[in-house]
Amino acid sequence: MADQDYGNRAVWFMAGIAIGATVALLYAPATGEHTRRQLARRAQKGRDVLADSGGDLLDRGREMYERGRKLADEAADMFERGRKIVESTASNLKG
Repeated sequence: MADQDYGNRAVWFMAGIAIGATVALLYAPATGEHTRRQLARRAQKGRDVLADSGGDLLDRGREMYERGRKLADEAADMFERGRKIVESTASNLKG
């Protein structure tokens, strides 16, 4: 659920960039060239922020995968130990 919230924030962030860029173009008191440079810098900052957040999200995904894999390995070990106990108990009752 936290990952979904994180994704929603990224979408709203991008929407904010688009709206801000549009408003800036409509009301910009500076020259067109200056405004374009400023918008390009801000867009680059936005891309950098998204790249960082995407990296963080990827890192969290890897951590969750590793935890899940560890839990699965532990569960398989417990299952195997339980199977051996049952087999040992069954053979002791027969013999």
